Amino acid sequence: MRGQGRKESLSDSRDLDGSYDQLTDSVEDEFELSTVCHRPEGLEQLQEQTKFTRKELQVLYRGFKNVSLKECPSGIVNEENFKQIYSQFFPQGDSSTYATFLFNAFDTNHDGSVSFEDFVAGLSVILRGTIDDRLNWAFNLYDLNKDGCITKEEMLDIMKSIYDMMGKYTYPALREEAPREHVETFFQKMDRNKDGVVTIEEFIESCQKDENIMRSMQLFDNVI
Repeated sequence: MRGQGRKESLSDSRDLDGSYDQLTDSVEDEFELSTVCHRPEGLEQLQEQTKFTRKELQVLYRGFKNVSLKECPSGIVNEENFKQIYSQFFPQGDSSTYATFLFNAFDTNHDGSVSFEDFVAGLSVILRGTIDDRLNWAFNLYDLNKDGCITKEEMLDIMKSIYDMMGKYTYPALREEAPREHVETFFQKMDRNKDGVVTIEEFIESCQKDENIMRSMQLFDNVI
């Protein structure tokens, strides 16, 4: 839940879509009421915190609001809402586990929710960050327990969740042992000192030397 102190720091963000409903000052705790929309931070503040332009933030906000408000009228997405929204993009498979991992990557303050501010902060790194920024974000996604290294068990959980999300009816058909094989390939490439874990330094160095990974990173450059 967003705290009362944060509510006082939120500025008027009607610029985001030009049509914010006015909220009365008599509402004591607007973040606890599902019928009251969360009001994002001011446009100028979000511009300073991200690498998006004013127009891009307006477009992103409209999209976020249109999708999120169908599942959560408060405008703040919890994990279950996030999984429901994400499942719409992968109807052929089970995206729930991967959606949980992705939710945790966006929920950087670990309060159990993703607001518009959380969403654009993560998206700014993915789409506009430097290569190191993007690789750090990816590492954080794979480091499930956030202890600073990726284990084979964590990577296997990630790979299984991706295969589950792709569904059983892909062509060519996915072999049952494929996730574990991908993990072994990952560690052969990334675990440079062969100690059984991949650190952030090993991850970034290995990715930067892989032309395919570097090309894939550049695919995000012109998404918005």
